Amino acid sequence: QVQLVESGGGFVQPGGSLRLSCAASISIFAINDMGWYRQAPGEERELVAVIASGGSTYYADSVKGRFAISRDNAKNTLYLEMNSLKPEDTAVYYCNTDWLGYDYWGQGTQVTVSS
Repeated sequence: QVQLVESGGGFVQPGGSLRLSCAASISIFAINDMGWYRQAPGEERELVAVIASGGSTYYADSVKGRFAISRDNAKNTLYLEMNSLKPEDTAVYYCNTDWLGYDYWGQGTQVTVSS
């Protein structure tokens, strides 16, 4: 069983920045992929970014160059640094990982970008 708890969401103006955190209840040292997804109202959940245990990363085209995913295995925490935020980035952001064949999700954190 893995618990994932996101934090760091909030309200920000266009062009602003936020840093999301996802704290895991177990050591993430041996976990391979960890990722961030988001879901806007009326839309399907979409992949934002993924980071492997070795540090390789993948980004959706819509966030490439603006968002940065990272992980601190010592703190069992996943991060998403979001810069140059746009109104279309407004969504609930979820942390995700797969561990021993099970899929785990956090409860989500709301990010709202508006002037």
